[in-house]
Amino acid sequence: MFAPRDPGEYLLETERRVIRVRRHWACLVWDIFEAAGLLLGVMMISVLLPEGNWLLQNVLWYAGLFVLLRFIYQVLDWYVERIVVTDKRFMITEGIFTTSVQMMPVTKVTDLTYSRSVPGRLFGYGTLIVESAGQIQALNRIEYLPNPEEVFDAISSLVFGEKKAQQDRFSMLKARRAAVGRGRAKLTE
Repeated sequence: MFAPRDPGEYLLETERRVIRVRRHWACLVWDIFEAAGLLLGVMMISVLLPEGNWLLQNVLWYAGLFVLLRFIYQVLDWYVERIVVTDKRFMITEGIFTTSVQMMPVTKVTDLTYSRSVPGRLFGYGTLIVESAGQIQALNRIEYLPNPEEVFDAISSLVFGEKKAQQDRFSMLKARRAAVGRGRAKLTE
């Protein structure tokens, strides 16, 4: 009831799942440093306060509890988020209490780029930029994507491989029609 839906529940029966990942844990690094720094600051201020100031001590410890609960929420939000690529669409599901599903059809993709920074190379993540015809989609930039080479290759073959196969089929049909047309022309002469 309170658990977020599994992204597989949003897929159609005719869809084939190609990729299902969550963002790399490195997206939590800033949150970890922020929570650790704030908790350390709360503890240092609490130690430096005079002993008789119990009201300020309580406020500080409640602030520390709030920082800890906020960090736990951020980790759970990261854990729940999923990036799913099927043979028909891209999809990101996110949210603990309110679920958000962002989707873009594969047929709208016109360009695909990925980049890796130095920390991304060290830890194994990258940024995928998906461009589509017309407007900027919700899935324009996917940051902290784990194993970006594998994901990029899979999506490229999915998006552009089918277009190439369709073009090859069309050119083969065109060549066959031309060959059949020439053969009939010779027979009628």
